[in-house]
Amino acid sequence: MKLKDLESQLLALTPAEKFQAIQLLTQSLASNWSGIEKTPGVCGGDACIASTRIPVWVLVNARRLGVL
Repeated sequence: MKLKDLESQLLALTPAEKFQAIQLLTQSLASNWSGIEKTPGVCGGDACIASTRIPVWVLVNARRLGVL
């Protein structure tokens, strides 16, 4: 389903229902992105971007050097 298909239905909701819809969408977005995680045996156990092997320290150092 596409947003355009939902638009009229969303606009027809009461303010309370719109609030509930926003809460539901926010919760679903929050649970999809894991953020930063530490996994033993991956990058020496350093904090990495979730589901990658990109250590956080690499990004921090790149930022300090002006790369990012």
